Amino acid sequence: MAKFLFRLIAVVGMLTAASLAHADYPDRPIRMVLPLPPGSATDTVARILAGSMERSMKQTFVVDNRPGGDGAIAGRLVAKSPADGYTLLFGTNSPMSVVPALNKQPGYDPVQDFTPISLVGQYSSFLWVNSASAFNTLQEMIQYARANPDKLSYATGNTGGMVAMAQMLSLAGGPKLVHVPYKGEPAALIDVISNRVQMMFATPTAAGGYAKEGKLRPLVTTLAQRSPAYPQVPTMGEAGVPGFSITLWGGIFAPAKLPPTITERLTREVNLALAQPEVRQQLERQQFFGQGSSSQELQRFTREQLDAYRRALREAGMQPE
Repeated sequence: MAKFLFRLIAVVGMLTAASLAHADYPDRPIRMVLPLPPGSATDTVARILAGSMERSMKQTFVVDNRPGGDGAIAGRLVAKSPADGYTLLFGTNSPMSVVPALNKQPGYDPVQDFTPISLVGQYSSFLWVNSASAFNTLQEMIQYARANPDKLSYATGNTGGMVAMAQMLSLAGGPKLVHVPYKGEPAALIDVISNRVQMMFATPTAAGGYAKEGKLRPLVTTLAQRSPAYPQVPTMGEAGVPGFSITLWGGIFAPAKLPPTITERLTREVNLALAQPEVRQQLERQQFFGQGSSSQELQRFTREQLDAYRRALREAGMQPE
């Protein structure tokens, strides 16, 4: 009996200590790991969100850019971190959808190895060409590519752009273009401007400044509706490529088995930040459409997107390696 009481007291003591520790959360800086480099749309959006959460939670947020491996480097880092709420992943479609869809052994499971916190929203993306390009419409580019296989090249700064291009070309009948991958949108766009490559999908955050300077021109958007920022640019369906379905998105994740109290706190804080008018205005200037969620909703969304990306890649003839 004495041993039983001793063990019971010990267990209660540990639970009480854990509860007190969670009640103090956060008591030190929180690291937000990004799968993309500084200057990318994800970097800008993450810093807007982190700044608001810093003020609300009264704790420093450190944005940690870990590009590489199509987002897998950042994904693996967070998946293997302690589940204490001090390491978060700004997970985009790259590490959470594309990497698991393209790799048989990505090094983590996007559903099992993470605690979903909240959806953050969706990116807008456009197909950009050099302003001196002879192509004024998507169909002009596609027709030229069909008649001149491998004469045109396209850059990708992330896996979202890669999959968007793969699906678009597949739906357009498979014209042959040369793929030139880069580690991020900023470096790739410089080569589009210099015409080393002829086109790429990129966000307005990365390309908008060059467009205002007259160096880039958008041909088509991946959005389901025309963008208020570029109302003259058609959607895929309007440009003659119906059936385009790729969504570029971002959400906050933590390592698996995060304590529920911390999960609930972070979910609440992300949604609170996204509800702030100044945050929404800053995101809208980046052509990013903020949308929070519950932890359960993000888990469902992650599963759905993984299935959608696998289907799109399979239809484009790309198999996991």
